[in-house]
Amino acid sequence: MSRRPPKGEYIETDTGNKVARKATLVGTQNIMLGGKTVIQPEVMIRGDLARSVPPTSSSGGAPANNTAVAIGRYCFLSRGCVLRPAGRLYKGVFTYMPLRMNDHVFVGPGSVIQAASIGSHVHIGARVVVGELAIIKDYVRILDDSIVPPNMVIPSFSIVAGQPARVIGEVPEGGHEAFELRDLYKTVGNNPQPAPS
Repeated sequence: MSRRPPKGEYIETDTGNKVARKATLVGTQNIMLGGKTVIQPEVMIRGDLARSVPPTSSSGGAPANNTAVAIGRYCFLSRGCVLRPAGRLYKGVFTYMPLRMNDHVFVGPGSVIQAASIGSHVHIGARVVVGELAIIKDYVRILDDSIVPPNMVIPSFSIVAGQPARVIGEVPEGGHEAFELRDLYKTVGNNPQPAPS
């Protein structure tokens, strides 16, 4: 009989991130988590697709920033979603552009994200595809099954849907509290708390 406590489903970091043991994070040295982020089982984050920096003869001593995926605070990555940096030709060389995600971003189950940047307080529904180098501003809601085309810029306070996605409405005034993910964060982990009623 082992005296060790049973391992939980999630690994909790010092900064409060909750990463499922069944999530796949490739190239972890190139993935930055801001804290209090939940990564559910079957999530894949491709940190191995990092920008390749050619060696320079006159290096200034500072190491190159190779962050492939940067995720802010209180983000929630649902089961089966994929985050991968977009690739493109840059100065004649194929390279990957970093994926930046700010605070309070919810990514629904089965979604594939290849955006250049995602603002704060964004809700991405289930089975959404965000095309390469798309830019999503703050307080945006993308409805389920939408396909955001590559290079699309979605303005703040927009509701987006469709295949291809287009702006179909605005986030109503006073509807900004729905984007807060602090309470959802507390319901996940090895010692979950019930959701407030």
